[in-house]
Amino acid sequence: MIGRLRGILLEKQPPQLLIDVQGVGYEVEAPMTTFYKLPEINQEVLLFTHLVVREDAQLLFGFFSEEERRLFRTLIKVNGVGAKMAVTILSGIEAQEFANCIHESDTARLVKLPGIGKKTAERLIVEMRDKLDNWEITITSTGATKTPSPSTLENDAVSALVSLGYKPQEASRLISNIEIEGLSSEEIIRQALKSTLSR
Repeated sequence: MIGRLRGILLEKQPPQLLIDVQGVGYEVEAPMTTFYKLPEINQEVLLFTHLVVREDAQLLFGFFSEEERRLFRTLIKVNGVGAKMAVTILSGIEAQEFANCIHESDTARLVKLPGIGKKTAERLIVEMRDKLDNWEITITSTGATKTPSPSTLENDAVSALVSLGYKPQEASRLISNIEIEGLSSEEIIRQALKSTLSR
């Protein structure tokens, strides 16, 4: 089991990363909550990881904190929630907010996440309530980063939302409602995801 990676961040195209660890390039999938905290390209990064082995693939998922990985591991134990859906959930809502939704039985908030229907939201609440007792998360803020051209940022953000389960037209509409000047692609995606929860 690969539990942690420390290396040089070579690429970041949500939800995928490429990390060079002593000459070996690891492809890692990560939720947007991790992307918001990543350093610039060619800088060192440390991620806590979870390896999923399937018949047709081996997938490595990376997380900025151990708490985030713990929530991911708890999510994938829920019936009907796979690794991809768990990443989508973590991308669309902060861990502490998710825990609050579970404790408050807030299905209305959960069904706003892509891929989460009413039955899945109810299953999450039933199966995770006891597992999220005394949940504590340390939320770290990130500084703004320099941004490429607006068209590139917009395309990157739309691609990331599509990877998270949104339809291309819906992803484009969400991005078009955001004033993207001065924002990084990660910040654009964050605002788009927040807008879906506030509707």
